[in-house]
Parts: sequence; structure tokens; C-alpha cells
Amino acid sequence: MTVYTYALTLRDHPLRLDGLSGVGAPPTPLRTVLAGPLCAVVSDVSEEPHPTERDIGAHHDVQQRLMESGVVLPLRFGATALDDDAVRSALEEHADDYAERLRRLDGCVEYSLKAAQEARQPHDHIRDGEADSEAGSRPGELGVPDARPRLQALASGVTEAFRPFTREVKPGAPSGEDFLNVSFLVSSDQDELFIASEMSLAHQMGEDFDFRLHGPLPPYSFA
Repeated sequence: MTVYTYALTLRDHPLRLDGLSGVGAPPTPLRTVLAGPLCAVVSDVSEEPHPTERDIGAHHDVQQRLMESGVVLPLRFGATALDDDAVRSALEEHADDYAERLRRLDGCVEYSLKAAQEARQPHDHIRDGEADSEAGSRPGELGVPDARPRLQALASGVTEAFRPFTREVKPGAPSGEDFLNVSFLVSSDQDELFIASEMSLAHQMGEDFDFRLHGPLPPYSFA
């Protein structure tokens, strides 16, 4: 058997995990490995886990439940150790570091914000049968030479607009049609303000932009 680790938390965490099942086929009961003030939530697996929809969902559900009732240091899917002694040794060896991370994340969740520019249909740039001379600077014209710097500047502006409501910000590399991919660490006392600000900004930007906010999430990007 291999030990699969979902998250680290503090020894006094309520650990309300009733009704949840872990990863693996078949899943084994969730349990804890303790070391000083730290606690690792684990289960046994018979082989290295594969990122199936079911197992990814189980991994996420455990972390979400832990996050609802206390601070959590979430681990990425697939974290395993040889046995309980290996988990306990890691907790002891990095005790100060883990305790500091948990302190920093206490009372916080992560929000992930992505944004893309909605492409316009060609006929949107035709007025009375004539080409619109300003088409090159209109939203949706991603192919014009100045589009990328303009969108990069826009991404920076959007990120800075949310900084007053966040503890930490971690930009990511946009993919596909997105020009913005950023994660925010948000404390519970700023949560409602952050969400309201995102809704307000998306409304101000209008239908030319597609904003997708995901959260609250376990703070993967800041763990």
C-alpha cells in the first residue's frame, strides 16, 4: 500500500470528513498522520493514482471540506509517500515552514480570474457598406499589430484594480484566447468586496470581454 496525501492542516482542525471517500479503486477510509502541531489527511492506495474525473473530484472534495472549517495547505493531485512514517518524517523535517504557510493562509481562499476578448463578426465593422476606419482599434481585432501590448496593459490594469481586496496576487500565463490569467489570495473579511468588485468591473467592460471567476478554491497557487 502507498499513502496518498490530500492536504496538511493543524492538529486541532475539526476534520469534518464524514461521508467523503478518497481516491483509488476501491477507495479506503480517510485518516490522519500527526506530528507535533501538524496533521496530514491521507488514505491508502494500492497503486499510483491516475487523474480520472472521479479521483480528481474526490481529491478536491476532501480539500473543500477541510477549507470550510479551518486553514488548509492543499497538495496537488498525486502526492504520495511510502508509508505513514515517511509522511510523519516530512512533517517533522519541514515543521516550521509548513506552520508558517498555514499561518499565512489562515482565513483565506483563492479566486482564479481569466478573461478573453470576444471576437466580433466581420459585419460588425461595416457601416452602410463602408469599412469602419476605426476597426483596427476595436475590441475583437486581435490580429492588429498593437493588440497584444494593449491587452497586456489591460490585464495589468485589471489585476491592479483587485489588489486592494487581496493579500497576495499570482499572475499566470494566459492560454488560448485569454489575455488574463491571475490568482488572488482573498481573506474572509474581503471576500464579498472582491466578488462585488469583479462583477462591477465585468459589467463596466461590457459584452466585448468574457470574465470567468472561479472560487472560492483551496489556495493551491499560494501553498
